[in-house]
Amino acid sequence: MVLHTGVEDLQLDFDFMKRSLPLYYEAMCLTLQLAGLSIVCSLFVGLILSIALHFKWKGISLIIQAYIELSRNTPLLVQLYFLYYGLPKIGLPLSEMSCAIIGLTFLGGSYMTEAFRSGFESVGRIQLESGLSIGLSRAQLIRHVILPQAFSTSIPSLSANAIFLLKETSIVGAISLMDLMNVAKDLIGMEYKSTEALLLLVLAYLILLLPLSMGLTWLERRIRFAEFGR
Repeated sequence: MVLHTGVEDLQLDFDFMKRSLPLYYEAMCLTLQLAGLSIVCSLFVGLILSIALHFKWKGISLIIQAYIELSRNTPLLVQLYFLYYGLPKIGLPLSEMSCAIIGLTFLGGSYMTEAFRSGFESVGRIQLESGLSIGLSRAQLIRHVILPQAFSTSIPSLSANAIFLLKETSIVGAISLMDLMNVAKDLIGMEYKSTEALLLLVLAYLILLLPLSMGLTWLERRIRFAEFGR
């Protein structure tokens, strides 16, 4: 079935779109898996590194700063190529999935570190001194005083970084993973249905991104209401 939209030269082949849906579904599942694992790993990396920076762990702060600068100032595509094509040259071959997760985590971890660090810096020094004065250990201070306030302050930046990582999964097709972008490119190359393939691509990303964006917005409002009562 071909739909004539009334605009000359613009047609939609719904039969092609229907046949392509299973491919997009599989690619959406892969994209969601990649994004989920990368976001969780990035949050963990960001939390640990931001704690190290906040407490100025000796011998580590400079290394972390160098990592942040390297990660944020090199393209993700270059990082993926290094992992996928460079590491096997020194005897460290990785699967496509491993390269994608490591690359996204390497990139996302630096952004999450900066987000958490800004949250840590928002906690007043007097609160830290008060916690230490009543006998809290450093671990208890982090858990009961710093983290709750830091997370509340950092949630907008963390949310933006999570959405950013989900969108950055569109790059992993460069290392032969059949993500959404790669599926669309293959279909365009084989079927010459650019409009239909790109329309399905946009819809697929909207299906993934809109619920995430709305959920994170709801979470941010809930935390703000819990903290400020409005």
